[in-house]
Amino acid sequence: MVSLDVSVVNVGLPRIASGLGFDAAGLTWVIHAYALTFGGLLLLGGKAADAFGRKRVLTLGLVLFALASLAGGLAQEPGELIAARAVQGVGAATLAPAALALLTATFPGGRERVRAFGVWSATNAAGGALGVVIGGLLTQYASWRWVMFVNVPMAALALALAWRGVAGDTAGSRRGGRPDALGAVLATGGMTLLVYGVVRTDQHGWTSVQTLLTLAVAVALLVAFVAVERGTRREPLIRLGLFANRSVSGANGFNLLVGAAMTPAFYFVSLYLQRVIGEGPAMTGAMFLPFTFALIAGSVLAVKLGYRYPPRGLLIAGGLLTAVGLAWFGQISAGGSFAADVLGPSLVAGTGFGLCLGPVVSTATAGVAPHEAGTASGLLNSSRQVGGSLGLAALGTAAAHRTGDHLTLASANSGYALGLTLGAALLLGAIVIAATVLPRRLPPAQAATPAGDRDLTPALD
Repeated sequence: MVSLDVSVVNVGLPRIASGLGFDAAGLTWVIHAYALTFGGLLLLGGKAADAFGRKRVLTLGLVLFALASLAGGLAQEPGELIAARAVQGVGAATLAPAALALLTATFPGGRERVRAFGVWSATNAAGGALGVVIGGLLTQYASWRWVMFVNVPMAALALALAWRGVAGDTAGSRRGGRPDALGAVLATGGMTLLVYGVVRTDQHGWTSVQTLLTLAVAVALLVAFVAVERGTRREPLIRLGLFANRSVSGANGFNLLVGAAMTPAFYFVSLYLQRVIGEGPAMTGAMFLPFTFALIAGSVLAVKLGYRYPPRGLLIAGGLLTAVGLAWFGQISAGGSFAADVLGPSLVAGTGFGLCLGPVVSTATAGVAPHEAGTASGLLNSSRQVGGSLGLAALGTAAAHRTGDHLTLASANSGYALGLTLGAALLLGAIVIAATVLPRRLPPAQAATPAGDRDLTPALD
């Protein structure tokens, strides 16, 4: 449900725009509002799960997500939908790290851990990829409002399953100290202003006073966030010593660049299919099925290979395949077709993306003490969402500049192709991080200790 909502609105964006009166710049905030609150508050959600109990926080997040989805489906103005999407992001930031921390605590190591994270990554991948399919069907045959309403029964089912199937909050939850709300506000505010400054460059150039001032304030807030995390007497959102673990820092750097490439890719391909090729929402969603199946196949393959090869190698191979797929997507043409321009790159990029998902999760939580499992999980989810929002802002702006003021099939195609090609370049950066930062072997799991503020032993070379 959480990963589905990253992509479920993509196919419905043209009808959402006409239904509520969005302009082109405002429409992207239907995506940004969810991604920014999700990514910006994940650290707080992860820390809350560790401090107050994972089952309790998971349940709270599911209720909040369902209520926000209902409000979004009933929205009558652009601001109402954006606000509902933002609250959805808060709910997702609450429940996602709690769910992943429960998985980490339940499967601490060995073959069961590889299998568990493979199932998790396949489910997560299927949610994100099927979101486009489900969004297309609902938009065309019901209404765009159902891309929001559909979450209500899903959240209710998840709530019932969690209530009955998830063990009570005992081991792994470290109660006491309140999470640092000021740090959460500074991090979310800084990231929001950073994205806002990039998005507005289509109206105000990079050297304009408006853009420079916005970006300066964003950087100041993020610097203040680091200062607060260093000096707070409360529970910091993230103990900065956690980044001494090369598995944690490398996996999150890799994840940020993958998110920065893949979120815009879904956006550009969806618009290409509808605005250039001329497909309807339902058919556009169906045309994402090969990507979905390839992604699930890649996730399953990652499980089998994970028994024999270290995650580092799988991340390099998966990143390379995904980069090739996006570079292939960058060759789309205004007179193209699904078979010629979309099918082949979908299969390549989907397989590569699937290869990355399980190993990056396993790597990002390796060597982390049990009482910081929620924090590490929140950090990983945060890097993906923040990367996706920044990538969409930057690549969307680059595509808009390439398209120009006169929108034609050729100019739109040129902008989308540029955005997809730049996504491939970002993935090459992710591969460099995997090859140079990640250790060849994962560090061993660490036992919980009362000294929660001690530094983690750096990952092995």
